[in-house]
Amino acid sequence: MSLPKTLAEDVARNLVMVAKLIDEDPEQAYAYSRIALRLASRVAAVREAAGFAAYATQKYAEALAEFRAARRMTGGVDLWPVMADCERGLGRPERAMAMAGEPEVQKLDKAGQVEMRLVAAGARRDMGQIDAAIVTLQSPELASNSVQPWTARLRYAYADALLSAGREDEAREWFGKTIEADKDGATDASDRLAELDGVEFVDAMDEDEDEDEPGAVAGSGVGADVDGDVDMDGGIDEDIDDEIQAEAEIEAGDKDSRDKG
Repeated sequence: MSLPKTLAEDVARNLVMVAKLIDEDPEQAYAYSRIALRLASRVAAVREAAGFAAYATQKYAEALAEFRAARRMTGGVDLWPVMADCERGLGRPERAMAMAGEPEVQKLDKAGQVEMRLVAAGARRDMGQIDAAIVTLQSPELASNSVQPWTARLRYAYADALLSAGREDEAREWFGKTIEADKDGATDASDRLAELDGVEFVDAMDEDEDEDEPGAVAGSGVGADVDGDVDMDGGIDEDIDDEIQAEAEIEAGDKDSRDKG
């Protein structure tokens, strides 16, 4: 769908802010995503960005609705793993497991398949099946010495699962392997390994940080920081809210059908 130039530029600016803030300030990113959604709800990229912003703020039902909308528009499968993880977030790990066995998984690229494996292992753990989670993570990608963008996260998940199963020596080994792959420090594998080795760190800044009020950033007022574009009553067209509500009703209907079956 093409947009008028001025509108397209406004939407693009908001999407840029979503991408910029989603890690450091998810709530602010979410506010920008709602503006973009209000401006261009029929653009797949906007629905996808809104989904990730909702996902980052743990609004899993909303995120799932947005991801489904984006997928309908594009016909792609790239969002399949994060959709399955939304099911986990909603307390439905069995649905995430069912999605892990669907044909869509075979259409994912390697990164997507690894992500799906991580989600499936997490779902196994949610259901108390720790040994099955360990087996799920065992794969050629885990065994490979090649370092890929997903390597650190995969090794970390495996180490954490081993530790949960009481296999401390193996967990220590895999936390060490995680550190080797985690050049950017994306995981806390070094802290976990130090903890296993009995090393205790004392942060001199902790005492000062404890004096700060929690939620200072979130409470600073989203409306003022987004140039007054956010409607404090919600700021989104009724048709978008209706669509999200419809998704929820469809979801509830599916669940009732399965329960009766």
